[in-house]
Amino acid sequence: MVTGDNINTAKAIARECGILTDDGIAIEGPVFREMSQEEMLKVIPKLQVMARSSPLDKHTLVKQLRTTFNEVVAVTGDGTNDAPALHEADIGLAMGIAGTEVAKESADVIILDDNFSTIVTVAKWGRSVYINIQKFVQFQLTVNIVALVVNFASACVTGSAPLTAVQLLWVNMIMDTLGALALATEPPNDELMKRAPVGRKGNFISNVMWRNILGQSLYQFLVIWFLQVYGKTIFRLDGPMLTLPSTQLFSTRSSSASFSMK
Repeated sequence: MVTGDNINTAKAIARECGILTDDGIAIEGPVFREMSQEEMLKVIPKLQVMARSSPLDKHTLVKQLRTTFNEVVAVTGDGTNDAPALHEADIGLAMGIAGTEVAKESADVIILDDNFSTIVTVAKWGRSVYINIQKFVQFQLTVNIVALVVNFASACVTGSAPLTAVQLLWVNMIMDTLGALALATEPPNDELMKRAPVGRKGNFISNVMWRNILGQSLYQFLVIWFLQVYGKTIFRLDGPMLTLPSTQLFSTRSSSASFSMK
């Protein structure tokens, strides 16, 4: 908490709000201002309250957190003096009712009701959108990897591709569109806030996603390849090799793809 109030007042409010802990540091702006770079590196990780601060102190703190500690920084403010820090932060949040026009122009997000709980709602929706996009990308990669591997392997072995261009077009236009609507519109839940946030250098496609993609791709490929080789014998099908098995493989692939949406 960075404020221009007296340090005793700031510490009392910070303790009441749960910001200041027993092992945290509370200092005044003039003291922070006179610190060297080495001293800041020791103090900032434990710094929880800064009182009697100037706009330059807040800007310096935000810049140090972003550049030196590589943290993702969000700053709230409502006054004209908060504009430099709001602009420097990764996410600047200005108050819509009490905030000045200068603060609103420098901010990335305007809290219309001036309620801090709205920030939690924004974070929850942001995480939900991020995870929904990850689910859709996982579904897309799984579906397309299976189609590519099946057609490539079949073309190398039998000289023909079991999945036709029309069938692949159907998958990309119909299944992917409906899949996107189902996965991208899932509402947020409270469990999202219990997860650790994604870091600045975090991979969009996580290790868990790669595990799911490769596992689903291998499962679908083995099922489709088994049906392509033994399908006519098992189901006692008659007819040209490229007609009935092709539709059978397409139906199997479409059904198995639904499991990758979970």
